[in-house]
Amino acid sequence: MRRSRGAAVGVAVATAMVVAGCGSTAESDRTSVSPSAAASAGVPSFAPVPADAVLTLTTNEGEIQIAMDPAAPTTDASMAYLADQGYFDGTSCHRLTTDGIYVLQCGDPTGTGRGGPGYTIPDENLPAAAADNYPTGTVAMANSGPDTNGSQFFIVYQNTTLPPDYTIWGQVTSGLEVVEKVAAAGVEGGGTDGPPALPLTITSAEVSAS
Repeated sequence: MRRSRGAAVGVAVATAMVVAGCGSTAESDRTSVSPSAAASAGVPSFAPVPADAVLTLTTNEGEIQIAMDPAAPTTDASMAYLADQGYFDGTSCHRLTTDGIYVLQCGDPTGTGRGGPGYTIPDENLPAAAADNYPTGTVAMANSGPDTNGSQFFIVYQNTTLPPDYTIWGQVTSGLEVVEKVAAAGVEGGGTDGPPALPLTITSAEVSAS
């Protein structure tokens, strides 16, 4: 559906990136990323992002601002790298769940749930196994198993309980109403898991210091 941008970033169509069930201490500045990421084949060299970094998603329904979590430095650096490459520009949030699990999933340029940047990074900052361990406003990575994080992520719009398998890398600080509006419109065709009836397109993504 969408094209990749930048010579270093391509769209890999492989294993589906899914949320199961649907199918730390801050530093003033981060100077390195996880060595385990560098060991993964094909992983670009990421520049670190400051501890107060904010990812702004400009969408057709308004802005969503995400405070990036210093407890997930490799994930933050990867998302910033992809945003800088224009990877998310013009992509649609392709999956909405409205029963039991309350998330909107985005970050796939193909719009199929199977796209990714051509590399994966390890899990980080996993929550405890507990009720509502992904609370409202949480932003986490979708994956297809341990240490398979790519570009797909989900935004939690209502307290959700999931297995503690999904890297938490941000918190929505502004614009959650955009996601709530999409959720209120429901799933295309009237189901509880599928493309949102109200399309949400990310027109641009930019990381800045707050």
